Amino acid sequence: MFQVLDLAEKGLWDEIRRVTRGSKNFIVKILINGILHRDYSMSMAMESAASDELQKMRRFMGVLETIITVAPLMGILGTVVGIIHSFDMLGSSGIGDPQAVTGGIAQALITTAAGLSISILTLLPCNCFNAYAESAALDIEKYATSLEITYEKLMNGNKEALADESKTRLQHQK
Repeated sequence: MFQVLDLAEKGLWDEIRRVTRGSKNFIVKILINGILHRDYSMSMAMESAASDELQKMRRFMGVLETIITVAPLMGILGTVVGIIHSFDMLGSSGIGDPQAVTGGIAQALITTAAGLSISILTLLPCNCFNAYAESAALDIEKYATSLEITYEKLMNGNKEALADESKTRLQHQK
């Protein structure tokens, strides 16, 4: 990434393409997209590429978030069904067999524990992936902004050089 910015500072666009050919780095891909569209809309090209890359990073987040939400609900549903079953046994056999009722309640609570366990275990990688995507977004913004500033400096430097060259020509013509 730093090499791309260093070469961009010198306006060595073909060298950047040669050096980065085949790169799997998502930031490099985004910067290259901006460089390829530098004469039209560098920032919009990089924004579009960044959106695509971040979408790839977050593609399975919906599944993880659904598991985190649904697992405890399924556990609670299992508990409710188990308790209903235990009360049904209590109603039909009376209090004569309390072990059957308490065993049914204990078994019903296992579903809550299982649902919560699944949710908790899924929450950990979900938060890690979210943190990675947020960090990536900040890195993308940092490097894309650096490339835009570098390009603006280069273009303004070329304008100043052209203006100086024009002044020199005018002075020689007099």
